[in-house]
Amino acid sequence: MSELRFVRMGFGDEAVEYQEAWDEQRRVHAARFADEISDTVLLLEHPPVYTAGRRTADSERPLDGTPVIDVDRGGKITWHGPGQLVGYPIQKLPRPVDVVAHVRRLEEALIRACAEFGLETSRVEGRSGVWILGDPVEQRPAWGSPRPEAGGGLSLDFDPRLHDEEFDPRMNGPEYAPSNAGQRREDRKIAAIGIRVAKGVTMHGFALNVNPDNKWFDRIIPCGIRDAGVASLAGELGRDVTIEEVLPVVERHLREVLENADLKPREIEKTPAA
Repeated sequence: MSELRFVRMGFGDEAVEYQEAWDEQRRVHAARFADEISDTVLLLEHPPVYTAGRRTADSERPLDGTPVIDVDRGGKITWHGPGQLVGYPIQKLPRPVDVVAHVRRLEEALIRACAEFGLETSRVEGRSGVWILGDPVEQRPAWGSPRPEAGGGLSLDFDPRLHDEEFDPRMNGPEYAPSNAGQRREDRKIAAIGIRVAKGVTMHGFALNVNPDNKWFDRIIPCGIRDAGVASLAGELGRDVTIEEVLPVVERHLREVLENADLKPREIEKTPAA
């Protein structure tokens, strides 16, 4: 793989509007396809915005009609905004492209970055992104009072989300809100990943929750997942963590993982001749 180039587009007061970043992705993508530049990672913060991948269902969008930008990446709906480090790796991969391997590399870099801050994260089979695993259901606290440890109220052994396909957590109070998944001690995603590959070159990428207001996620069904929630580095570590602090750590681990990757085309199984 070619040497990885990082471009810090804007953070804080200089956060980059989503459309501007999308236009820049397409410009860099064209340049990478033409071998005019090396593999490039755009890093930035966005002002608050909801974006929906191709598989997003209408029922997963904000109930109040909040605008959503439909994009050409995989995955479903998510939120981007202040306190979230967004990265768009634009890389040329061998064809036929192994999309899963690319996603796994991004996950690995972010898992290593979280570990450097003392937070153990993991993958969840069948669900992309980086996760904090919850407690077994029988060990989770009951909910129903301002202090979950006080007990009473809802027992998660009978969580209706697991049995009712039409259950909507947005209409059933804070006990089901994605932002409260940590209090419920259930699986929660700290980094989302959604990509697109065009002409053998990747676009879109990851969003790592550093210190955002996770209540933004409560207005949607994040990534279309109803039985888990969201987390942040600051929330899990119980201290303030800034984008400025996290940025060089993520860059270093992306470089280590992506530059040292043994890239191989996806293997295609051939059907034996009859």
